[in-house]
Order: sequence, then structure tokens, then C-alpha cells
Amino acid sequence: MLNFRIGQGYDVHELEEGREFWLGGIRIAHTHGATGHSDADVLIHAICDALLGAACLRDIGFHFSNTDAKYKNIDSKILLKEVMQLLDNEGYKVGNVDATICLEAPKINPYIPQMQEILAQIMQITQKDVSIKATTSETLGFVGRKEGITASAVAIIYK
Repeated sequence: MLNFRIGQGYDVHELEEGREFWLGGIRIAHTHGATGHSDADVLIHAICDALLGAACLRDIGFHFSNTDAKYKNIDSKILLKEVMQLLDNEGYKVGNVDATICLEAPKINPYIPQMQEILAQIMQITQKDVSIKATTSETLGFVGRKEGITASAVAIIYK
């Protein structure tokens, strides 16, 4: 009998002019990038939290503290690989991930297939099992003012 579990994750980061913009494991050319202790990849962070939550393994901040120098400017793909190792240690596999990114600019739809490919490879699932959607906040709030970016994710894991 399969044991299915579901988890959800959410992340938010401020945008800053002149910073590299990393999203879904790829660098996107843009005037602003997300600020944070790591590379501030909100999509990967939300996915990590969804996976950790599904396995009842706490959250990304518990495992990768933003006060730990070894995570300063770290590539978030490394964090996702470490989360996958934690899941493997518990006997879990990923079924699928469904994520939504909310930002005003740049438009990220052209980058989604590349993000899916990278994330699927790390999570050892097919690209069709990594859903990534993009939306705006219709110019409302901090996202609408182009001050920040958010991402949410839901993940199914199973034994």
C-alpha cells in the first residue's frame, strides 16, 4: 500500500536593482533580482518547503539557516538536492509538484520549460510532473509595485 502525503510551501523576497535574478534554478537577465542570504530563488525555496512539509521534516529555515555562513549566496539547486536526500533517507519519492510564481516583470513564461527540466532532474521526476505557472498581482501591493516576488508550491510525496 502506497503512503501519499501532501505539503505546501510559500516564499517571498524583496527585489533589488543590480542583483542577479535566479528563478527555478536558472539565471534570468533582468534589471532587478531577489535579495536573500542564498541566491534567493523563491520558486526553489517554496518547493523545498512543500517537500519538507509533506515529509513532516520542518522547513527550509530549520535545515538551511540564513545565519549560517555556509549558505551565504548558495545555489538553491544545492538546497533542493539536500532536501531530496532528506526525503530519500525517510523512504519518500516525489509524485508531482505544482507551483505558482507571482511577479510583475520580467515575463517568465518563456523560461518555464527550462525550469521544469532542471527541477525535474533534481527531483528525479518527469517534466510533466513539474507544473509551473506565472501570474501578476494586477499592479496591487508590493508585487504590483515591483518591490518583491512570491512563489507557492504544493507537492505530493509517497513511499
